[in-house]
Amino acid sequence: MTPPLEGITVLDFSRVLAAPMATQILGELGATVIKVERPGSGDETRGFEPRLPAGESAYFFAVNRGKRSVTLNLKDPRGRDVARRLAARADVVVENFLPGTMDGLGLGYAELAADNPGLVYVSATGFGQTGPDSARKGYDTVFQALSGIMAMTGEPDGPPAKTGIPVADLTSGLWVVIAALTGLAGRGVTGRGRHLDVSMMDVQLSLHALNAARLFALDEDPAPTGSQHPGRVPSAAFLAADGRWVHISCSDQHWRDLCRVLRLDDLGSDHTLRDNAGRVARRDRVMTALRTAIACRDSDKLVEELRAADVPVGEVRGVREALADPHARARGVVGAFSHPTEGTFPALRTPLRETGAPPPDTASPPMLGADTDAVLADAGLGTDEIAALRGAGVI
Repeated sequence: MTPPLEGITVLDFSRVLAAPMATQILGELGATVIKVERPGSGDETRGFEPRLPAGESAYFFAVNRGKRSVTLNLKDPRGRDVARRLAARADVVVENFLPGTMDGLGLGYAELAADNPGLVYVSATGFGQTGPDSARKGYDTVFQALSGIMAMTGEPDGPPAKTGIPVADLTSGLWVVIAALTGLAGRGVTGRGRHLDVSMMDVQLSLHALNAARLFALDEDPAPTGSQHPGRVPSAAFLAADGRWVHISCSDQHWRDLCRVLRLDDLGSDHTLRDNAGRVARRDRVMTALRTAIACRDSDKLVEELRAADVPVGEVRGVREALADPHARARGVVGAFSHPTEGTFPALRTPLRETGAPPPDTASPPMLGADTDAVLADAGLGTDEIAALRGAGVI
């Protein structure tokens, strides 16, 4: 089956995590992604730990698969001229420099769109193109702190905690994808591109949809609740007799069945606990009874019984166990690629599946500058011109 973005070219000036993850997704959807990197060193993440046996970075491998790598010195006017020639042939440009940096290089949206009116240009920055903090720098955990996410993560009596994944980077990357697809869809109607501004801070604030609703409704700033849901009881992780944690989250239609499996007939027959509002109002009583009952049960048997009763439940797993789950294997979540120096290496496939099609193959990340000559030749540069640029250290 033809990938949905086949024929689309993405010129990728981004580095580190959020935007590179986005361009990898666009590549997984069929786009040709040309990653522009600094000669000699490339994307900073090529040097990040952990390193693999042949010296490549596992971090770089995670978000740069399936791309073509071109080395280009954008500080040299000849390098900027090459970049403009590449942009003239591109459908999408993605960049994540501080606001004004690309304009200063002559590679901003206005200049590139003058030669390519259909260009979709996505700028992914920490604080956006406008506002008093637009020039401010930050990383994932800084945005978790500033956005309120860190203040409400962890146990109620514990210190602020970051999430277990780089949520600011990963969710911002998804919005870069949404921005690119929005621009392409709009171009299909108007024939013209546009400049789209993705702010990591804006994205994190947008994740507070439910928290903001609670704040607006109750004038209550959300506080950390550990694994418990602030508006649903029960919805929390419970420690079983064998030392494993089991997360149970049930609504009104599951309550009686949960009590039956746990042999808590007094709770199941109590009319004051039949709806969620009643259980939230009596949270301590309910949670104490559930914790006591579950502490005497084996986790595997408990999960089996609760699943048979259609009560939403899940073991609290580590990443290794989660990826090895039979359902994950059946869905083809983990694939592999063949790399020139590291050999066969496992990787996560895109979660997007097309009905009737097998899970997509996993492409290899590029060696630094591996595609420079081919990409520049495709852009119309001759052999002598490419050799002169290489001799001058521009590529």
